[in-house]
Amino acid sequence: MSASLTSLTVIAIFAAIVAASLLVAPRRVSIEGFFGGQSEAGSAPSLLTLVLSQVTTWIFARSLMNAAILGYFYGMAGTLAYTAYYGSFLTGGFVVARLRAGGAGSVQDWLGAHFGALGTGAYNLVIALRLLSEVFANLIVVGLIFSAVLPELALAKELSIALVALLGLAYSAWGGLSAALRTDVLQMAVFLVVFTVAFTAMLLSPGFDLGAVLTAGGTSGSYNGWILMAVAALQVFSYPVHDPVMMDRGFLADAKTTQRSFVHAFWLSALCIIAFGMFGIQASLVGAEYEGELIGTWAGMFPAWIFAALLISLLVSALSTLDSALSSAARLCVEELRLAPRTLAGGRSVMVLFMLAGAALTLWGNATLFDAVAVSGTASMFLTPVLIFGLVLGRRVALWSYMLAFGAALVGGFLYFARASDWVAALLPAGHKYEQLLAICIVVLIVGFVAVASGARRVEPQL
Repeated sequence: MSASLTSLTVIAIFAAIVAASLLVAPRRVSIEGFFGGQSEAGSAPSLLTLVLSQVTTWIFARSLMNAAILGYFYGMAGTLAYTAYYGSFLTGGFVVARLRAGGAGSVQDWLGAHFGALGTGAYNLVIALRLLSEVFANLIVVGLIFSAVLPELALAKELSIALVALLGLAYSAWGGLSAALRTDVLQMAVFLVVFTVAFTAMLLSPGFDLGAVLTAGGTSGSYNGWILMAVAALQVFSYPVHDPVMMDRGFLADAKTTQRSFVHAFWLSALCIIAFGMFGIQASLVGAEYEGELIGTWAGMFPAWIFAALLISLLVSALSTLDSALSSAARLCVEELRLAPRTLAGGRSVMVLFMLAGAALTLWGNATLFDAVAVSGTASMFLTPVLIFGLVLGRRVALWSYMLAFGAALVGGFLYFARASDWVAALLPAGHKYEQLLAICIVVLIVGFVAVASGARRVEPQL
């Protein structure tokens, strides 16, 4: 298959997937369907729908690329470190169960009852930034892919980002969360088929050695991969709670169905991430040069049809994440922040603004795809002591403690983001960026736990 034929194949299949997504999106949608995901008949999503929706929105394009890149540089340790973040399905399921048992209908419900408007405002700020980063990062991957398959087109990156943004917005704005759930099922089914074919072909290729892949140290050694594993372990309790896409899906169906969906989403997504990471590890083993976030590397390493399958997998995952991020943004701004009326027009206007902002950020440039994960994960760590003392132990946490933990987490996220500047570098320990990230996370947690423990008191039972 020639390079031009590969490009045409990728574009044609992706266009067909977009068209199919537009067709399966609901023709009519109610307010409850737009914001709450109910079907046209008013029913909650099924277990299969929840599982596939959870998985496809969490193994998004940026995550797949992160797993492969970390595998390339740090071997199986890097891929497993990123897979550890998918333990968020288990910790997130635990938090959702505790929230629902206490009568809360969302994370904001619980925070509002304990910390008022200031507490929910701080949380909403973090998740708004998270949603914006999701739109931005997945559009960046789209641009990288089309730059690789259409190198002769000068504006391939910019045009592809604009086109995918418009198409994703089209069906997302039409059906909201109900459209996201229905298209997630289609897109995840396509992803699993295409990716399974590509992965099987790699396993059966003459140069593939499973033992070597499982024990590989990557091009930079496994040490920093294990450091990143420690970071993931520190962030995995709070990380899912600051992801509104996951939390929104924790309150759509009955409690039993919801808990089962979190468990099944965990093992399915973890397998996908490990498998995709192996493509990066294999690239390091054959001595391929790192090029264009590995996309250029794979182009010269695999047969054209496998390369096309990988790109289609990435594009499908990007599309599925965009619609979910937009539907969660609409819910956040309309139902929680009340910045727009609870109407279809209000929700759609929010989606347009988020898509425009995310697309605009792609023009600004990016450092690495993992940076958004690290920064938002660090910023979310104020939730760990708050949830452990307030939700798990049942203590009443003072507002000042909450805000001090929140401030420490924001400062930690900013320090990692600005680590290249001279004054920030002087504050951080010398070493690799992941060693610096680990140090930041430890300090953030220490400050947070000390603050929350100091301001927590036992709630006396009512007689």
